[in-house]
Amino acid sequence: MNILFWGTPNYAVPTLEALINAGHTIVGVVTQPDRRRGRGKQLIPSPVKARALDLDCAVFTPQRIRKDTEVQQQLAQLNADVSVVVAFGQILPKTVLDLPPLGCWNGHGSLLPRWRGAGPIQWSLLEGDPETGVGIMAMEEGLDTGPVLIEQPLPIGLLDNAEQLAQKLSQLTAELMVAAMTRIEAAGPGTETDRLMRLGVTAQDAKNGTVSYARMLNKEDFMIDWKRSALSLHRQVMALYPNAYTCWQGKRLKLLSTEPLIERLRDQLSEEAQALIGRWPTTSDPTSDQPSGTVLCCAAHLGLVVSTQGCPLLIRSAQLEGKGRSEGSTLLQQLKASEGMTLG
Repeated sequence: MNILFWGTPNYAVPTLEALINAGHTIVGVVTQPDRRRGRGKQLIPSPVKARALDLDCAVFTPQRIRKDTEVQQQLAQLNADVSVVVAFGQILPKTVLDLPPLGCWNGHGSLLPRWRGAGPIQWSLLEGDPETGVGIMAMEEGLDTGPVLIEQPLPIGLLDNAEQLAQKLSQLTAELMVAAMTRIEAAGPGTETDRLMRLGVTAQDAKNGTVSYARMLNKEDFMIDWKRSALSLHRQVMALYPNAYTCWQGKRLKLLSTEPLIERLRDQLSEEAQALIGRWPTTSDPTSDQPSGTVLCCAAHLGLVVSTQGCPLLIRSAQLEGKGRSEGSTLLQQLKASEGMTLG
């Protein structure tokens, strides 16, 4: 088929490659405009644009596709059979959705209607969901409201961070989108109602209480509050990887890898963390005299054990402002940490 591909971040690249490897023709790639990044504020293309140029694809970078009628006209002239959208980053207008005869299809990184919106991976981790997944849905004017053609769940590990989970979901999106294209091509064109009926899509159940929206994150979301539980803080570190932070001796300290030292989660922790469980009273224990955010132990080769509102949290890897990532003994040496010092 002739496919018009829409995508921007690294997450979308495997789907672009998989569609080409499956024998489809990419007639154009639409992605976000180049952005200024880094210390030199140089214009940097999106990962999808960079890969598309490597693959000799025609690339379009509208600032706002809803208002850019010139680009809309150019896309119409490509005569694509179908549009595939994976993390593009803009809302497509109806004029664009109605262009391809086989419809517009989105690969979304959640089990819809759970976590509609732009940050499903982060919010599934923040909320401690036991699983997430990928849905291939027919696009309509609502935000991630279309009926689902294919869906596959993916378990979330306690120690998965956002980057690791995104890599898994990205590969799954590519696999499912290739499978979806086979079914979409076989179903053929026609009115939207007829096409979707032939495909046997499933409407999202908006009445079961699971509809949720992944709101935009703000700067307060990234700051560690040591008065919260170890599990809540761990989820924050994993979900916002690598940017959740606290303060250490007046400098910003990004937390990159943690483990909550909680007995009921023992079998999901590393062997090293398991050995530390139960060595310190929780802050709710009357025998504890340590306020939240206090260094309870500098564990050689492991990192810092820090008190929270409940069980302790093991910080295995972090990055101090102006320094590189460090872990274990190197982290302890870099921080010049000792028991009784505080974070936050």
